[in-house]
Amino acid sequence: MNLPATITTYLKAHQARDVETALSVFTVDALVRDDGHTYTGTAEIRDWLGGAGAEYTFTTELTGASEVDAEHFDVRQRLAGDFPGGVVDLHYRFTLRGPAVSELVIEP
Repeated sequence: MNLPATITTYLKAHQARDVETALSVFTVDALVRDDGHTYTGTAEIRDWLGGAGAEYTFTTELTGASEVDAEHFDVRQRLAGDFPGGVVDLHYRFTLRGPAVSELVIEP
């Protein structure tokens, strides 16, 4: 599936730990939910991007993607690394507002 450029930019930047490029795809009032926490707005999302998984070494593999509708996309990735459990399959549920991400929910 061809994902919107905003989503592919985020995925590549996040994998490369390029915080500023990853942050650039979000709206200023965006919301991220990950690992039981909610991060709202640019400052909190920047902190989350800088710290998410920083204590672990891992790789990501895109395992699937689907377009729910024009604004909602579900991207599935497998993470493998030295974190507890070693392998996890996650859904990255993106909500777009125009060309930017207004919400990202990451969950199994």
